[in-house]
Amino acid sequence: MTLSALDLALVEEASKKSGLIWVRGAGADRALWHAWVDGAAHVLGDGPGEQPFPGLTDGAAAEVTVRSKDKGGRLVAWTAAVRELVPGSESWEAAVAELKGKRLNAPDSERMTERWARECRLLRLEPVAVADGLPDGSLAAAPLPSPAVTRRPVPAGLPKLLLKRKKAKR
Repeated sequence: MTLSALDLALVEEASKKSGLIWVRGAGADRALWHAWVDGAAHVLGDGPGEQPFPGLTDGAAAEVTVRSKDKGGRLVAWTAAVRELVPGSESWEAAVAELKGKRLNAPDSERMTERWARECRLLRLEPVAVADGLPDGSLAAAPLPSPAVTRRPVPAGLPKLLLKRKKAKR
């Protein structure tokens, strides 16, 4: 896993075009909305009404997977160095300016950045390495057991009821 100029260009272009990135820290995988600013993905959350990102801590590493915007397939996977930005710093202000335009349905759009500074964390995910190839498997997690199912046997009398309705309409 190395980071060349070509790798960095691929990571940047794919990340800019994708609305979501999949991030795996010490916790579970998360799909996070982000903004690409100054050579890194920036994610905002862990505050009331914002996206959670458990397991992402300052100074740690994270695995990031970028999907294709049109087909949704995996384009590139890369390792990121995670750094928390200090509210009010120059880099924080630059990232928040980009994120503000991408934040949809904010309940307090006029005072949003003030709330972010008080209650949220802004993380910079800077690429340090790109995976040499894509994983062999799908990496899809098995769905959790649930009583909600999409397919059940058709009740025996249903076809007759449907045929009667069609005949009655004629």
